[in-house]
Amino acid sequence: MSIIVSKLPSLSISQMLLVILIFLGSIRLVYPSIDLNPFDRIDVLTLLKPVYDTNDPNCQSPNPPGVHPVYNIDINLLQFAQNIEHLEADFFLWGALGFGLDEVAPELTLGGPPPIGVRKANLNNLTENIIKEFAYEEIGHLRIIKKTVGGLPRPLMDLSPNFFAKIVNKAFERDLEPPFDPYRDNLSYMLASYIIPYLGLNGYVGANSQIKGYASRRLLAGLLGVESGQDAVIRTYLYERQRNRVQPYNFTVAEFTNRISTLRNNLGKCGVKDEGIVVPPELGAEGNSSTNILSANADSISYARSPEEILRILYDTGDERVPGGFYPKGGNGQIARSYL
Repeated sequence: MSIIVSKLPSLSISQMLLVILIFLGSIRLVYPSIDLNPFDRIDVLTLLKPVYDTNDPNCQSPNPPGVHPVYNIDINLLQFAQNIEHLEADFFLWGALGFGLDEVAPELTLGGPPPIGVRKANLNNLTENIIKEFAYEEIGHLRIIKKTVGGLPRPLMDLSPNFFAKIVNKAFERDLEPPFDPYRDNLSYMLASYIIPYLGLNGYVGANSQIKGYASRRLLAGLLGVESGQDAVIRTYLYERQRNRVQPYNFTVAEFTNRISTLRNNLGKCGVKDEGIVVPPELGAEGNSSTNILSANADSISYARSPEEILRILYDTGDERVPGGFYPKGGNGQIARSYL
């Protein structure tokens, strides 16, 4: 390897790292039995440190002239988002690790009450690793939002099997037996996860046109990117299993997503802004795809929702003035409290 590297022209650190990883990957293909995990052999953090160093002014986008970092409207909208970020953080932390924000980052709760009924899910390694990554990402989201616009106490949240069963019963317009349990197995947990992050994505798209500050807009763009990625992972996971029966019931994964999406549209009361993972081709991308891993409009643009729509859905009441659902006592922040 040293001979190969010595004969290469001058490369940057990041380019050199890429060469090393490609070389190791090639050996793995030829000799699959050899344990060549590059992260066991290379001090990757040392190699990547120059790549992650963003203090160089040449690597910074200039701030627009005459624009403040944060405006009051930004504070209200990004503080509102903390309600969903808290919901995701504790749901994912408990699902993957068996404990929540109170143990991992108690300072971010700001004294808010622990969630109701949440617990560790019965997950295999693949699913648990996905959810664990999501969980730690949500901690980062909460930290940077609170640092940028100020924090809100965690609201009281209901993440119990009883409430998830209520949502699913409403979606199927009948009581399922036995009641749906989000913590039962991998598929049940990922179906439950289908219910939450997508609304965060909608909310950030909706807030984009109102956010004014350059720091706020940069934050919102970064949050939207990761929330969109999480939703895409969940939808892809479910799409791969679209024809699977959801045990112990007699309906498929695809039907479950369609039912939940229809329910959210009905609760939101602002038309179709939600679609399942399989749609008629005429409703898919350019009218030519029944695969619907990314939910989007006729121009393949993500749907936007207002805070009022999001509250109607997450309260499970269809009314932003009537709390319930995931937030038995309502959400926190100026926007949510203004309706109570």
